[in-house]
Formats: sequence, C-alpha cells, structure tokens
Amino acid sequence: RRHGEIYSHIRKKWLIETPEERVRQEYLCVLVNEYGYSLDQIDEELSVTGKGSGDARADFLVWRTHQEKADKKTALIVIECKADNVTIDNKTYLQGANYAQYERAKFFATHNNRETKFWKVDLERRMPNYDEIEDIPHAEATDKEIEEIISRLKVFREDEFADLLHQCHNIIRNREKLDPAAAFDEIAKILFVKVCFERKLKTGKQRKNLFTKDFLVQQKDLYEDPIDTLFAETKKEYRADKIFEQDEKINLKFNTVKDIIEKLERYNLSDTSEDVKGIAFEKFLGRTFRGEIGQFFTPRTIVEFMIRMVEPKEGDVICDPASGSGGFLIRFFEIVREHILRDVDNEYRKYKEEIEAKKYTKKKKAELLRQKYEQLQRQINPYASRAESSRDDRQLSRIWKLANTCIYGCDANDRMARTSKMNMIMHGDGHGGIHHHDGFINVNGIFEERFKIVLTNPPFGANVEESDIIEESHVAIPEDVEKKYKTDYGKLYKEAIDKVRAAVGKPILDLFDLPKTGRIKTEILFIERCLALLEPGGKLGIVLPEGIFNNPSLAYVREYCEDRAFIRAVVSLPQETFFSSGASVKASLLFMQKFTKKEKAEFDALKASTLVEIEGKYKEYKTQLQEVIAKPNYNQSDFLAEGMKNNSKEQKAQASDKAKEANSKLKEEKDKAKKALKELEEIITKEARALLKERFNYPIFMYEAEKVGITATGEADYNELYPSDNMPPDVEKTCLELYREFRMSPEKQK
Repeated sequence: RRHGEIYSHIRKKWLIETPEERVRQEYLCVLVNEYGYSLDQIDEELSVTGKGSGDARADFLVWRTHQEKADKKTALIVIECKADNVTIDNKTYLQGANYAQYERAKFFATHNNRETKFWKVDLERRMPNYDEIEDIPHAEATDKEIEEIISRLKVFREDEFADLLHQCHNIIRNREKLDPAAAFDEIAKILFVKVCFERKLKTGKQRKNLFTKDFLVQQKDLYEDPIDTLFAETKKEYRADKIFEQDEKINLKFNTVKDIIEKLERYNLSDTSEDVKGIAFEKFLGRTFRGEIGQFFTPRTIVEFMIRMVEPKEGDVICDPASGSGGFLIRFFEIVREHILRDVDNEYRKYKEEIEAKKYTKKKKAELLRQKYEQLQRQINPYASRAESSRDDRQLSRIWKLANTCIYGCDANDRMARTSKMNMIMHGDGHGGIHHHDGFINVNGIFEERFKIVLTNPPFGANVEESDIIEESHVAIPEDVEKKYKTDYGKLYKEAIDKVRAAVGKPILDLFDLPKTGRIKTEILFIERCLALLEPGGKLGIVLPEGIFNNPSLAYVREYCEDRAFIRAVVSLPQETFFSSGASVKASLLFMQKFTKKEKAEFDALKASTLVEIEGKYKEYKTQLQEVIAKPNYNQSDFLAEGMKNNSKEQKAQASDKAKEANSKLKEEKDKAKKALKELEEIITKEARALLKERFNYPIFMYEAEKVGITATGEADYNELYPSDNMPPDVEKTCLELYREFRMSPEKQK
C-alpha cells in the first residue's frame, strides 16, 4: 500500500484502494500464500461472458495450471469478493454460481473478511446447481483429491466444536460418575473460566494465556487446586449476575480438569465466529439435555415464529423473564443484527452511487469511500463490544449497543441462567442483561415499563404460594454494581428496586393484583408480570396452556388482559408441539400490545361510562334492594301500644316475641335482597363488559395450526407458521403471512 493506493500483483499496477479492492488484493495473498497458486495461474477482473458484458466480471479466476490458462481452457475456480461492510447472502451465492456456470468452473468461493464460503457446481444441473463444501482445492491437489472434495459436502465447523464439548461432557460423566445435568454444570463452569481469561488476554489485562494444560500443571506445585484459583477470578467477573454462589467450586478431579482444558485450549472462542460457536453450543445442549431438562427449551420453529410476529427493530429492548436456554433473546439478537448489517450495506451502496456520479478523480472517490467505509465499520465492528475499544467506539457501535443494552433475561433455575448467559456469549458476547433471578422480582434493568418486546415460554402448572417470600438476597447488590445500575437507568431503577426492598419479608404475591387467594398458577402471574414489564405500546408474545383462554373460572384473567392491552392474535398449537420437551399440555400462543397512555385513558373512560350506563338501567331496582337491606331491625318498643306508660310483663313478652318474628321475616327479606343485589351486580358487570366490548370493538387474529415444524419426537416436520423450505404442499399462505395481511386490512378478513 502507498498513499491511498494498493498494488495488484496480477495486473502489475497500483490501484486506488477502495474497500472492495482492499478485500480483493488481500485474498489474492491467501490464494498464493496459503493455497499455493502462482500468479500466472490466476487472472483478475476478467469477464466470464465475453465482450459486451462488463458487469459479469469475476474478481479472480483460478486455473489448475499456467498452461491451461495459456490455452484459454476454462478455469477451475471462480472467486467473488465483497467489501467487509457488505453482507454476503443468497444473492452473492447466486452471482458466484452464475459466474461459475458461465465459465464452466467446478468451484466458486464467496469472500469478505466477515465470511468465506466454498461451493461446488454441478454443471449438468439446472440452477440452483451449487452445494456448500468444506474447501476449494489447493494448487497441488490431484484429480483424485479434487473428486473427493466434490463428493464431500461441507461438514460444518461447528459440528467439530459441538463434538468436542460432548467429548468433554462424557469425560466428566464417565470419570466423575455424574448425571448429565450435573456434568453439564461442571463443563459450564470451565467454559466460563475459558471465556473470562480469554477476555483478560484480549484486553491486555494479562499477557499470558492461563487457560492451558501447561499452566495448570505448573500451578499444581503451588496450589492444591489450581483451577479453583482461576474459577475464583471468574466468579468475581460474574458476581453481579448471581450465577455462581460465593463458595461454589469446580467439583472435578485435577486430571479430569487437565484433560478437558487440553481439549478446549486450541479453540479461541474470542476469535471464533458467533455463528459457529453459537450453533455448536446449541447442538451440544440439544444432545446433552434431550429428555432431561427439555422443558427449558422452546422449539426453534416456535421461537422463530414468535419473534417474527412481534417484528423486532433496532433500538427495541427485549426481556424474557423465564429465559430458559435463551432462545428468544438469541434469535432477537441475530435478527436485529441482520437488520443493522443490511442497513449499513444499503448506506454504503447509496453513498458509493452518489460518489460515482460526481466528477471527482478516481483517487478522490477512493479516499471518500475509504472514509465512509471506516465510519461504517465503527458502527458494526463486533470488536467494539470488547473492552479494548474506547468508550467512544462502543457508543458508535450499533452492534455493541444491541448486544449490551437491548437484551435482558433471567431464570430462577441457576443451571438455566448459566446456560442462557453462555449461549449469549457464544452467539454475540452481549450477556450482561442475563441473570439468575426470580422472574417476578426486579433486578438490573428488568423492571416495570421498560421493554418494547417481552417474549417468554413460562413454566406451566406450578403454583406461587403465600409462603414464597421476598428474600433479602433478592435485592442484595454489590455497591459498585448498584451504582452502575443507577447511572445506566436513573430514577426509574431506584424506584423499581426500592419497591422490592420495601416488600422484603412479605409474600411475592403482594406485588401482584391477580391473585385472589394465597396461591396462583405460575403462568397466570407471568401474564401480569409481562404486561407490567412492557412500556406503553410494547408487544408481548407468550406461550400459555389453553385453559387460560377457555376456562370459565379464569375469565377474570382474560378481562385483566383486555383492560390493559389489545389482543392481537391467538395461535393454537398441536397437542404434540412440546412432547419432545417433556410437556404434554396443549398450548396456544397469545400476542398482545399494551395500550399507550392515551389508549389506556380512553379505554378507562369508556369502561367507566358503560358501567354508569348499565347501572342507570337498573338504578331503581338496585335502590329498592339497597333500601330493603338498609331497613333497621325491629325492637320491642315497636310492638307496644303507644301512649301507655306502664306495660305489663306479659305485654312486653308478647311485644318481644313479635319483634323476633318480624326480624326473622326481615332477615329472610334482607337475605333475598342481598342475594338479588349480588346477582344484579354480576348482571351489571356482565352487561357493562359486553357493552364495553361492543363499543371498544376490534378484530383479533385467530389461527389453529396443524404443522409447526416439529414432530412429537422432536424431528423436523412441515411448518405452516412462517415461510420456509418446509411448508406443507397444500398451504398457500403461512400463518405469519395471513396475520400481516390481517393487520393491514382487518375488515377484509374472516
């Protein structure tokens, strides 16, 4: 490079260093230095369709030999490069495949510094005729080796890491004789240690990697249990999240820990792509926990559908107060990250078009594009989530803001809290909002009216009892951590945590309105909690047992929801949806949108006016009943002759008997009136509710699904919930598509 220029060894000239040119010339170094191709086997910016098709120019064509290139035979490999700020997607893959088809090349690769993929092309097939493979051939590959590459589809790299985690898990189970869940607890601790010390190394807080077998063996001479020394440091890093007890240890023998660290140390999780390690961790979880704690795992297709129904956007803040393995939070992160990257791509393309249209020199254009590229990189740079970047870098990074300020969750189960936190670390490094905590109680940024989106699959069937008390530990926060929370969330956080502190020693139920007795189903309490967590106008998606929707005794729960939010959709799921997760309850998905303050005020005013109107209808009858109930009891004097000063004992006795008899009849009359008044109040309430619904009338989307992407045994199945490659052949529009049409024109829908 020199003064805004970069040298092309193929074209043998200096070129203006645009972001695209930088990626291309850097990948040329890979082709030569790593794959062993010589410069005379490669051509650059060459048309693959002949003259007159300037657009169809391959970044690189690679021939098996210099002679084949000289003889103008077809190339072996087509390389398609994109600038780092451009998201490589199906459009890029199709472009690479088309170029390979034109050239009659057997392979193509798509590359930028965020992603490199390799593909084989079947020239006898119609498009799409390409399949992903592990690699492209090296320069010295024999015919046999090339055929082997062609015959072997890509084995995802995450499989290798997932297998490695599974091997570690089996080492623990076999040597320590632990059940699968307990063995997972131990490997999770070791993974947290690894992540912690990789971060310290990356941020310069330490110069030597301490997560190695050699270091562990050296420390054995100094400490009885060297891994516990590292674990103690790790616990400090995560103390605010309460995912480890202060006295918790890694309960494994030294040799077991040593062998696991030896297997894990060759993987640098900080430098492994989020997609690889995230998918690997989820595969490991699925293999490890299937049938054991499956109830904490919402099927991926249900997660995907619920996320798409609430349409997340950049800037939305999400919470799952029963986060389980973190599925909703991770998919939210992935989708919004895709939105950000796509937005940055579009901004760069638009800017490039504007610059190309101006009468600048090529050098000036390249300089402006480089400046724009650097600015955009600061917006999306994933490393801006790490501590080595400055505070300003982090503030500029949209990905950092997403990962670190928009995602919150907690789970009362410590194992699941660790799982969802590690899952978030593996997928995107934003994990500070994940806690081991009771989902009903405020913590960190999880408090009332905070979230644009709440998605959850709460535990069914259990009860919250009056004996479930708010403990001091629920609000015990290290002083420095609380200071940070107050800085981050201000007055609202203080009010939220003070509310809980004032209730220490009292039942959790005291924080809620719905409980009518000293116990209530967990899922009912979660409905109230989720609505409370939403900001006005926020969206809720929740998995619920169908009894919530149709049990007459739970009408008060449904009315509670109607009084606070629009019911946007109810989607009934097949009975077997959660069989593979260990649950047999038939469930439905409820989607609500909390009233804005204006909508809430309008609703409350309408509710009050309908009640007044119906009460007016029965006012005369109600007054009559109230007058009967208000009648005073008779006494002896009411039955004595007027004007007589001295009544005999007999007269007084008779008067007393008459008073008792009259009071007995009056009591019957009053009891009948009380019963009638109670019935009248119920009639008024029902009629007022019916009138309210008539006047506050809006359509609700209802759908009964038969195929939701998963069988009773957990295998993949047809999916009618959202567009995919696995839609049932008789389904023209998916549930999601029908819902979006419904929201656009609800009056046209049945």
